[in-house]
Amino acid sequence: MSTMVHDGRGPDRATVERLVRQVLRERLGSAGGDGRTAKPPRSKLVVNISARHMHVSPEHLEVLFGPGAKLTVLKPLYQDGHFASEQTVTIIGPRHRTISNLRILGPCRPASQIELAFTDGIAMGLDLPVRLSGDVKDTPGCLVLGPKGYIELKEGVIRAQRHVHMHPHDAAYYGVGNGDMMKLRVEGRCATTFEDIIVRVDPKVKLEVHLDTDEGNACDLPGASRVELIR
Repeated sequence: MSTMVHDGRGPDRATVERLVRQVLRERLGSAGGDGRTAKPPRSKLVVNISARHMHVSPEHLEVLFGPGAKLTVLKPLYQDGHFASEQTVTIIGPRHRTISNLRILGPCRPASQIELAFTDGIAMGLDLPVRLSGDVKDTPGCLVLGPKGYIELKEGVIRAQRHVHMHPHDAAYYGVGNGDMMKLRVEGRCATTFEDIIVRVDPKVKLEVHLDTDEGNACDLPGASRVELIR
């Protein structure tokens, strides 16, 4: 803090006002100079297409790829610590309809799960429910083939609910909480507004919206000129 030097006349008005503003800034911290709480900083909004993929448990990984198998990184994803692995599987649905080279995303999870787009479900002969990741009760299953073995998922094949990952600072900026719904406006040649973007707040994540391949194609996301989250 500045030191005020007296010359016998006392400080002038400008000096007093400057010192008062400085004290207020130091005491209010993140609050603005007028006493109002400053809005949290805005993070860069990233919108990515989440292509069809599988999440696998450690136990199922060993069945599919052999004892002691570990996921190996092919490409890091936007969220820290997450990656597309080198490992892929083939899935088999009703009437022996298949999808080959289904990528496994890492790291491993407590339970295995497969996320497909709407058109993937049609191709597989599966009526896919729209669910948040991890909510797999009463969902379809399928056979999963790996190079060393296979597993039969009784449930766990879903169409992922479009969602936005948010750090608490981002949630404060947008004025939303975990589980709230937002809209995503995509501007460009195929301008589209997506509703029911569910908010998922976690202090370990960065701001990112996930759409599936059908949704990304519908709005021509790679060619978009601007994206905006709307409360």
